[in-house]
Amino acid sequence: MKNNNNTPLYIGIAVAIGILIGSVLNFANRPGTIFSKSAESAKIKRLINYIQYDYVDEVDTDYLLDGAINHVVSKLDPHSVYFTKDELQSQNEQFEGNFVGIGVQFVVNKDSVIITKILKGGPSERLGLKPSDRILFANKDSLSNANLTSNEVIKLLKGEQGTEVMLNVYRPSENKIINYDLTRGDVPIKSVSAQYMLTDEIGFIKVDRFAKTTYAEFKEALDKLIADGMKELVLDLRDNPGGFMVEANKIADEFLEDGKLIVFTKNKRGDIEKDFATEKGAFENGHVYILMNENSASASEIVAGALQDNDRGTIIGRRSFGKGLVQQTMDLGDGSAVRLTIARYYTPTGRSIQKPYDLNHSKEYYAQFNKRFESGELMFADSIKVNDSLKFTTPKGKIVYGGGGIVPDVFVSIDTTQYLENRYLIGLNRFSFDYVDRNRESLKKYTVESFINNFDPDDKIINQYLDEIDVHDLLIPDYKMAIIKKAIKTTIAQNIFDDNQYNQIILANDTMLGKVIELENTK
Repeated sequence: MKNNNNTPLYIGIAVAIGILIGSVLNFANRPGTIFSKSAESAKIKRLINYIQYDYVDEVDTDYLLDGAINHVVSKLDPHSVYFTKDELQSQNEQFEGNFVGIGVQFVVNKDSVIITKILKGGPSERLGLKPSDRILFANKDSLSNANLTSNEVIKLLKGEQGTEVMLNVYRPSENKIINYDLTRGDVPIKSVSAQYMLTDEIGFIKVDRFAKTTYAEFKEALDKLIADGMKELVLDLRDNPGGFMVEANKIADEFLEDGKLIVFTKNKRGDIEKDFATEKGAFENGHVYILMNENSASASEIVAGALQDNDRGTIIGRRSFGKGLVQQTMDLGDGSAVRLTIARYYTPTGRSIQKPYDLNHSKEYYAQFNKRFESGELMFADSIKVNDSLKFTTPKGKIVYGGGGIVPDVFVSIDTTQYLENRYLIGLNRFSFDYVDRNRESLKKYTVESFINNFDPDDKIINQYLDEIDVHDLLIPDYKMAIIKKAIKTTIAQNIFDDNQYNQIILANDTMLGKVIELENTK
């Protein structure tokens, strides 16, 4: 009988691994150090052998090791983390800029796997699959009436590069079944989700994460906007969790003059590495506005800090997350890995924006939203707590602070009206998908502008939704009704427009963009 309730064993292995990691973490990027032929590694191998062959109960040693390593790494800092092989693959896909698959987004609805979007550049786009297609079979595996979860469907559709999958698809618009032989291949994951002109002179770029392809995507967007006559740029880094520092440095370089310091790092031995701007910046003169919120972190803060400290832009929004630690992924030899913090980074004025953390309360570190909300920081600029002992001055005399995130130059409060009771939103995604699925052809007539201005002018669709969730008898205040209307409109838009068009719709009447226009008009 397998017994996974092995707390003493778990702690014992964790202690052994902790001793081992503690003895070798004073190295400088020496691959294989952890698994070198040392007394410590021999001790761990011997312990595992004893458990496998002599322990009284059957034990899943892989499970024990995963748990033990997780336990050790969690005691280092909030950003050091252990990944199993599957977890690492999923993480890498987000930051590699592509994944291997067939290139569709789907929902499992009423026991049917329904394609909602065809991803550009993937195998499905090349072969002509369409939104609303129902996937009946993938090879010989039935995907209809099978009670499959989304993760189970993903496993059937994804596979190794170059492998084939035969899809049996029902197309409602033509009332016929079509067979497709697809070869799985690279599907791009865009990290620059929007770029367009806000006005005749103000451009807009939204960066969702800093992946390996982010700078290339950003540079393409920047060059296009410059060609369109852009004089000022809004760089939207809201909810951007970060990623590769090198990509952030390249983007910051586009705005800074040759020789300007972008960022520097310092490791445990005191070694300092500095990154400077080069002469190749394409937008060194036009003004830059950076939008940030409490979820903007890491590489986002590097870009914002570089521009703020060099007096090169205006930060608009709310105090950022506060992550000033640098991680490196280290292979453990079996497909798993640890991502260890190896240095701290500092903005050009010398400030660390890493917020304090207590390893005994690591969950609280990530649960800062409620604290910031309760303290009033998300609503009022004067509620942002700064540490006067961590005060720094930019070349032009602006006061900036270290010790916990980037404090904006221009504060914009959070919109508290956006939070509604679940009863108003419980059926939103399903309703919007069903509506689009039934009306996809008629919805093709809309452009972004006509959708923003003319969709559902008589409230017919909103009333259908309120009837369906059975809240029509409730007295709904006007402000709540406006939020529900916007939520339905944006979820429908997500199903019929690409990311760039969708962002233009959801950002219509955005408060931070409104602040940009206000600042421009007062120049």
